[in-house]
Amino acid sequence: MFHKEGSKIIFISLIITVALVLMADYFIVIDWIRMTVQSVILVFLILILQFFRNPNRAITPQNNTVLAPVDGKVVVIEEVFEPEYFKEKRLMVSIFMSPVNVHVTRYALSGIIKYSQYHAGKYLVAWHPKASEENERTTVVIDNPVFGEVMYRQIAGALAKRIVNYAKPGMQAIQGVDAGFIKFGSRVDLYLPLDTKVNVVLNQKAIGNKTVIASK
Repeated sequence: MFHKEGSKIIFISLIITVALVLMADYFIVIDWIRMTVQSVILVFLILILQFFRNPNRAITPQNNTVLAPVDGKVVVIEEVFEPEYFKEKRLMVSIFMSPVNVHVTRYALSGIIKYSQYHAGKYLVAWHPKASEENERTTVVIDNPVFGEVMYRQIAGALAKRIVNYAKPGMQAIQGVDAGFIKFGSRVDLYLPLDTKVNVVLNQKAIGNKTVIASK
């Protein structure tokens, strides 16, 4: 199953792949060279397909848990000052996604979307300390009955060239439903209340819709 955001790229990649494979078959007469070139072309297509995969991970929404919004590795768990919306200290949990991870962003919890803002910016590597403030990013705040207001921020990395964000103020976010997509490498930061119980540790592998980031 592939994400809708990859439809155009996958279609174009398929056409290019077929064309290049046929050209190699026609123009390259030496067997091992032809097969090597065709294999490289097919590997490229496989990489595109795996990047836009969207595994079905249906869940029953629960208000007392915050689920991982993306696949990746937990790289930050710390108290930080959040200047854009809260303007106070929050507990930040950051998940870094490599190009081989699933890049679908899912709502980490249910609630009413109070804030959704896009920011143009740089393309620093996603783990750079200033990436959350200077890179292209979207900021979304969800008001949940148990946790109160929780923010998540999609952050573009050095390879990411487009962030897709479906959240709009006033919408009802449903935990586990697709919230957006980041194309080609990135990270997502969660900003939680300071008294939140965090259920993950640094360098832990997170799986979107499966790993419980926090609970109450």
